[in-house]
Amino acid sequence: MEILDLKKLIKFNPDKISREMLADKPEMRIALMCLNKGQKLAPHKAPLRLLMYCVQGKGTFIVGDERIEADEKTCILCDPLIPHGFEADRGEELVVMAVVTPVE
Repeated sequence: MEILDLKKLIKFNPDKISREMLADKPEMRIALMCLNKGQKLAPHKAPLRLLMYCVQGKGTFIVGDERIEADEKTCILCDPLIPHGFEADRGEELVVMAVVTPVE
């Protein structure tokens, strides 16, 4: 068992998105991304199942052609090979936990 205290892991970088790999196993990868106001992760594709969880703040999540305004505790699921990304465009910092799993 492993316990992750996200409050202690949240760190912002003034120049770029802060990315912390919380778990990197063949069956599951978990990353914590901290964005300052105005920063964004451009939409991209991956051959994996994805869960994007808004831990803190507000932002816009992009899934395919949809733009979803989300705030804390919003969870968005994304199928493999669908473009996805997010932006801290709501006037505050944004913290996102991404969980990816392989497609069987």
